[in-house]
Amino acid sequence: MTEHNVGTQEEWAAARAALLEREQELGNLDEELGKQRQELPWVPVEKEYTFDTEQGKKTLAELFDGRPQLLIYHLMFGPTYEAACPGCSGLADHLDATLVHLNNRDVTLICISRAPIEKLQAYKRRMGWDFPWVSSYASDFNFDFDFAVTDEQMKTGELAKMVAEAPGWLKDWAENVGTDLASGMAESPGWNAFALEDGVVYHTYSRTAPDRFLLAPYYSQLLDQIPKGRDADFPLRRHDEY
Repeated sequence: MTEHNVGTQEEWAAARAALLEREQELGNLDEELGKQRQELPWVPVEKEYTFDTEQGKKTLAELFDGRPQLLIYHLMFGPTYEAACPGCSGLADHLDATLVHLNNRDVTLICISRAPIEKLQAYKRRMGWDFPWVSSYASDFNFDFDFAVTDEQMKTGELAKMVAEAPGWLKDWAENVGTDLASGMAESPGWNAFALEDGVVYHTYSRTAPDRFLLAPYYSQLLDQIPKGRDADFPLRRHDEY
């Protein structure tokens, strides 16, 4: 027998109408936030960064691949990882389908991780991904843009406390990606956006953890529409294990 509230069609219609008002409010707020993002000041990137790619070494400007806008997803795959973060993998599974649409809007989409390029290429083949994935292994890029912290930083303050008091699910996560918890948590997921204008690279926007919508892949939006929603008790597994 269901434990959920059961009602009449009239009761459902009234509750749905009330929910619709809030959904419309959320849609309006989302539009306002989008405008605020576009109005953020652009900051020139004055430091030179070099990345390892499948085509060899490239600068940040070269990662634009001839387009004026660059959108980067910082996929959690640190130097000591044996597998990518399951949450990041869930998002990455959807990136290939978006490439052509973003490219047609003058946007280059890539992923960046700190693991060596050889490890990223092997995992990319294993997962069947095609999107561009580059390594910042020999670069300060992730650290400078707050998508990674140093070993020394992990040993102090709130980060050290998080490792010492980590819940079981977080320990399971570290085991899943094949590294120790401190090394695993030194990486951070998120989005990073840049513009290239008159030969100058500008940092325009970024978002990183904690952000409850940061890692939500497209299928999570579908799950939000079904009765059980996002099942928090669903086992944490790599996507190549399904």
